[in-house]
Amino acid sequence: MTDQQPLLIIDDDATFARVLARALSSRGFEVLTAGNADEARALTRRHHPRYCVLDLKLGDENGLRLIPELRSLVPEMRVLLLTGYASIATAVEAIKRGAHDYLAKPVDADAVVRALLEGDAPSADDELLDAPEAPLALRRLEWEHIQRVLTECDGNISETARRLGMHRRTLQRKLSKHPVRERPDQE
Repeated sequence: MTDQQPLLIIDDDATFARVLARALSSRGFEVLTAGNADEARALTRRHHPRYCVLDLKLGDENGLRLIPELRSLVPEMRVLLLTGYASIATAVEAIKRGAHDYLAKPVDADAVVRALLEGDAPSADDELLDAPEAPLALRRLEWEHIQRVLTECDGNISETARRLGMHRRTLQRKLSKHPVRERPDQE
């Protein structure tokens, strides 16, 4: 892999970025790291990376908004979005904006390499089509809806709360909880 273009890791968690960079370097990638969107833009313009591992939350910024911009700078770039707050709505939005794959943290380096290199890997849309027919639990549907509205509001908590018709603190409390597991037998 040494003759391939660089891989760019964009994550505001310096420790995570350093550990992932070391693991991917040992697997043959030439790794660059950026801690924010401005650094990512500059490195992308300078190095034209072939691969990008992008975190959904970049401090106050949203990684989803960065995907089309990076892809316009390097159209052949394969973007893998990582997040600690996985949801179907976010996965679909990431794919719509140009990400090639989507993984939930914690993630190991081998899964990252597979997602980046498998050009014919099923996308999040394909996985949705293969989902079982069982209905999602009500709490999971609520979580998905909140995530979708939050994405539409570009991460703005106040606007999301207004659109959902709930108090801002109530929304923050719901967001601070871990995503609800998808088990139809739980209510």
